[in-house]
Amino acid sequence: MSAGFEYAGTELELFAHARHWKAYWSRVLAPWIHGDVLEVGAGIGTNTPLLRGGTQGAWTCLEPDAGQLARGRAAHAGVVERVRHVAGTLATLPEDERFDTLLYLDVLEHIEDDRGELARAARRLRPGGRIVVLAPAHQRLFTEFDRAIGHHRRYDRTSLAAIGPVELGREALHYLDSVGLCASLANRVLLHQSAPSLGQVRAWDRWMVPVSRVLDPLLLRRAGKSIVAVWRK
Repeated sequence: MSAGFEYAGTELELFAHARHWKAYWSRVLAPWIHGDVLEVGAGIGTNTPLLRGGTQGAWTCLEPDAGQLARGRAAHAGVVERVRHVAGTLATLPEDERFDTLLYLDVLEHIEDDRGELARAARRLRPGGRIVVLAPAHQRLFTEFDRAIGHHRRYDRTSLAAIGPVELGREALHYLDSVGLCASLANRVLLHQSAPSLGQVRAWDRWMVPVSRVLDPLLLRRAGKSIVAVWRK
């Protein structure tokens, strides 16, 4: 992504209906988010209220798409405190800005040079700060839907670990949504669908995500259609 980028996908609107899924992953990620936060690729701002809490300082929503940024600013007005909205990318921020947490929530897969992006993110961290990533998992699930919404790839534990900044320590690397993984595989192999419908998203969110919340810890989070990684300085 670059400054002046215009997002052409539909996933933000489609998965805005996934209330249980958002509650699940936000609860998993929350313990790692503290201090001054930079949310890279904040989009229309739907994730910010889920994670904004009493353990953080200032919160910056960084978004290269001007239209998405404006929607996020409007959505947060009077609802989310101490949030600023900045147009651009990590590369366009002032060189001296530092943060305690950098968030990439379904964003890293949109960035062609993901290794370089994480290296830049590491340089923006204060001592003790973290990079927190949530991304789609398993390249075998990559479809034309991924390509249409600007994904360059999906990740597994090996590929995501390989691009982690070498100067940081890794605190977490695991999957989420084991039931969703099974459904996605069935959707790909049996139904030959590349894109989920709104009805499928709602059914997955209502019936499958709650089961994944119970099953994932029992499986030691070794399977899922999304992946989480956390690195600390």
